[in-house]
Amino acid sequence: MSVPATPLNRLRQLWSEGRPAFGAIATIPSVQMVQIMARSLDWIIVDLEHGPIGLTEAHAMIAATTGTPCTPLVRIAANEPWLAKAPMDIGAFGINFPMITNRTEAEKAVRSVRYPPRGDRLWGPFHAPFRWGQSMPDYMASADDEMICMVTIEHVEAVNRIDEIMATPGIDVAVIGPGDLATSINKRGQMDDPELLELIARAEAGILKSGVPIGGVARTADQANALIDRGYRAIALGFDWSLFQRGIMAAFQGIRR
Repeated sequence: MSVPATPLNRLRQLWSEGRPAFGAIATIPSVQMVQIMARSLDWIIVDLEHGPIGLTEAHAMIAATTGTPCTPLVRIAANEPWLAKAPMDIGAFGINFPMITNRTEAEKAVRSVRYPPRGDRLWGPFHAPFRWGQSMPDYMASADDEMICMVTIEHVEAVNRIDEIMATPGIDVAVIGPGDLATSINKRGQMDDPELLELIARAEAGILKSGVPIGGVARTADQANALIDRGYRAIALGFDWSLFQRGIMAAFQGIRR
């Protein structure tokens, strides 16, 4: 069995070294956009939850990260094994499961990304080995250990059960979603609300205590540095559209209009 010259999943290497990994969420069905971002980012989440991306576009976007240091992940619309199956089989290196609120749901997510006996993933990775640069036998031997199970803590009930969720074996990274967390307490868009900040702090403490890498969102360098200082290891710098929008705004700075 061949041994890859470099680690298949670079995120695992970064996190094992205690280093932060920076990424973004891709919502625009564009190979070209991913090709540009993948040369600067450690990871990209192809969003199948909220955006207009289908599996055909997702496959092309995952393939567009080939030859770059960027690890392609996919966010699915719900914590269902059948939704996780195709993204893995077309080459995703991990699945982002939304709205995990208890241990049962966390266990379901973990089992979705691993083959029996460790999980419930069904066989059929017809295209994944091409993206992973492996033969089919090598892919089957490495997939369970390389695939990332990313859970999102984005509901008040998840914060209330954070210890039981994070005690679930097999979670590789836990991300705090402040937007949905605010929405769950009927304070959507109120990102500085004291109740929301208290929930985020509780979620953060629970994840950090577990030893599982923690992820969050930073829209500025100061925010990113603050997260790093608090132990965050997966930092989203924004969505593709927001990064593009910020770039346009920066281009206008200093121009007299």
